[in-house]
Amino acid sequence: MSATTKKTPEQIDFLQEYNLSSKRDYIGRVTQYDKAECSQKAKQWGFDYWDGERQYGYGGYKYDGRWLPFAQKLLKPYDIKPGDRILDIGCGKGYLLYEFTRAVPGVEVAGLDISQYAIEHAKDEVKPFLTQGHCRKLPYADKSFDFVYSNTTLHNLPPEDLYPALKEIARVMKDKAWICVESFRNEKEKANLLYWQLTCEAFYSPKGWKWWYEHCGYPGDFGFVYFE
Repeated sequence: MSATTKKTPEQIDFLQEYNLSSKRDYIGRVTQYDKAECSQKAKQWGFDYWDGERQYGYGGYKYDGRWLPFAQKLLKPYDIKPGDRILDIGCGKGYLLYEFTRAVPGVEVAGLDISQYAIEHAKDEVKPFLTQGHCRKLPYADKSFDFVYSNTTLHNLPPEDLYPALKEIARVMKDKAWICVESFRNEKEKANLLYWQLTCEAFYSPKGWKWWYEHCGYPGDFGFVYFE
């Protein structure tokens, strides 16, 4: 059933194959570094997180064009057309938003991120459309976006922020959205997530996340990444 006609939210794990392509030393993350100090720096969402050493975050987040195939894969089932409006919550430096404009020329894009550093160092083509802010209160009108997207962002919120953020996403979307968060299906994946994460505040299995989506009235699709 297509995303334009289905009546119930669908789990679509668009991102897991990309996540599996990264090799990680989970044990080393907690034995080679001061994990508490690394998390503290990461949660400042500044240079260290984006472009500093790997133990603090991305280890250098540069545009290299690798995400265009993912943008094409993500947008295709949602029948996104020129003139449609796309919102990226947790947009970072706006690289994926830029790929959206390449995948479907003529779309209008907007992005929101908590990191002023990321926005200041964003892709020039989309920088004018990015806003610094928190997703618990979105500065957009009701039903103003044809597609709302959030990739590995909402698990960084504690419950008191997660609840209003999901309500806000439901408010600004029309009928198409996809949220992806970090999760776990077994104890090994839970342990790996706990070892690897730097900024995560919400640790839920897929069943737990689905409860949140239903509880908050989020009607869109969703997916997960797992640390196998």
